[in-house]
Amino acid sequence: MAVAAIFKKAYSALAIAAALYFIFLGLLSIEWLQRHAFYAHKVHTAWWRDLNKPEQFGFSKNQITPFYINTPDREMLYAWHILPLGLYAKNEGTLLGQQPGPAKEITEAVSFRLLAGDPESRLIINCQPILCTCFQKSANFLQQFMVKNAGTVGQGWRTDTYRSLASGSTDKIHVLTVDYRGYGYSTGRPTEEGLIVDGVALVDWALKVAGIPPERIVLLGQSLGTAVTTAVAEHYATSSQPVEFAGVVLVAAFTDVPTLLLTYSIAGLVPILSPLRPYPFLQKFFSRQISDTWNTASRLANFVRVSRKIRLFLIHAQNDFDIPWKHSDALFYIAANATSEKGMTERQVDNVKSTTQLGEAGWINTWNAGGDKIIRQEIVRHGGHNRVVTYAPVALAAFKAFGT
Repeated sequence: MAVAAIFKKAYSALAIAAALYFIFLGLLSIEWLQRHAFYAHKVHTAWWRDLNKPEQFGFSKNQITPFYINTPDREMLYAWHILPLGLYAKNEGTLLGQQPGPAKEITEAVSFRLLAGDPESRLIINCQPILCTCFQKSANFLQQFMVKNAGTVGQGWRTDTYRSLASGSTDKIHVLTVDYRGYGYSTGRPTEEGLIVDGVALVDWALKVAGIPPERIVLLGQSLGTAVTTAVAEHYATSSQPVEFAGVVLVAAFTDVPTLLLTYSIAGLVPILSPLRPYPFLQKFFSRQISDTWNTASRLANFVRVSRKIRLFLIHAQNDFDIPWKHSDALFYIAANATSEKGMTERQVDNVKSTTQLGEAGWINTWNAGGDKIIRQEIVRHGGHNRVVTYAPVALAAFKAFGT
């Protein structure tokens, strides 16, 4: 009887857990609640920090100029322009005289003139979960698109990322990063369509306002930011007047959200769809309820296919437990396949690609399609999901894209 009672309690506990799990999935099927959970744009860990005072994050006074970028659908995006440290050192006296805080007119700021007035500046556009990173060449403006869910431009490892990019080999590489709609001081609410509009608005600002030519811009994204970066790169590659950038760097990318959620767990503890693995029909049903699918795989393939020149870098940590590195592996094969008109199998790609073993540092796979299409995948052994973007291989990829 005692054993029967134990089994009865265990069965009841499992039934309750299963019921709660399906209630949880049902709630996530509600679009507005799903977007709040996925983008986590209301979650902040830096309420006590004033983003208009970047010195709190270890930057020199006025090394960062905050300002706003307007989108075509009338949202206002809060942005940071980060000066390269070498350039700041040369102009420290003038910069210290600049009014701190958000620039009322960015084109009148000293930092803007140092960017726009240098024909050799490069820009990294950092798209986060935002940041998006774009690099430009020669006073190079590094515009960084780094997207990562939850947070602001000043949260987590992001400020360390800016330093690693802007303190590099030259005084020519600037960094531009932004909070997407709904994040930080930006207006609006995030959606897939909206974040792509934001990414395009950021690049348009670099091209049209700052006047940085695309060959001096590198787009860089991390995590969700890789999806934004890929969508932006595809947008410009498929426009009536195609635009090709110096390079695209994707850190901790994923193929698409439905595939990611098959293995993803919130905070590494709460699984989303993996408990339904024995029931593929249920996995497919709930996958179809996902509003924003962020199909990076198809967008990346199209971007590679239509572009004449490509410098694509895929970087992933082997110990990334949020987005397994196999996602970057799949994207590498998809991108390589897109360079062939007839298509290629993974085995055919393996027979042609070159691999360089780096020991404790990881390994590099390179696909050279001939001409101007080069795809490089680097799997580093350490760095996890968040910190890896601050590691040397990411900055090195940007520098290589610029040709430095």
